[in-house]
Amino acid sequence: MDVIQVPRIAGALMFLPTPHVDERGFFCRTFDREIVRTAGLDPDAFQQDSVSRSRKGVVRGMHVRSGDGEAKLVRCSYGAVFDVVVDLRPDSPTYGNREYFDLTGENQVTVYVPAGCAHGFQALTDPADVSYRIDRAHDPSEDVSIVFDDPDLDIAWPLPVSLMSDRDKAAPSLAEATRRLS
Repeated sequence: MDVIQVPRIAGALMFLPTPHVDERGFFCRTFDREIVRTAGLDPDAFQQDSVSRSRKGVVRGMHVRSGDGEAKLVRCSYGAVFDVVVDLRPDSPTYGNREYFDLTGENQVTVYVPAGCAHGFQALTDPADVSYRIDRAHDPSEDVSIVFDDPDLDIAWPLPVSLMSDRDKAAPSLAEATRRLS
């Protein structure tokens, strides 16, 4: 497994596995404690694993967490998603930058999203399963959403948005979310 720093988001990483493919399908290691440790992360810091399944066109996000934030490892385990990370850390040298990733069940790439960065994705297939490994227990009182089509985010979602949660539909602007985070 190779690890690549994401230049546009300070502290973000991509873990690039090597799927072993044969006539049966494939086998792929998606988490390796020593590789995570060598990349500068504490593998024991991750506290909770979750998975979401989305229909084609669904947007989940943009989400960030207040307080201490939330670091996460994100991977598309089945299907394909257009994944987005936006740096909202005021003291970061890459503050305001965004990066896009094509995560698929075929490539099994994992993205490390540092605490303080907003994250979201759009499902490109029906279905698309996304696995999350987060560094602290989820606390809904700390959830902050940003409207997916905020002009300041300027995200070119690849498909028409087919569906999203009520929370995401009612999400505030980037400016308002930034105020909530400070």
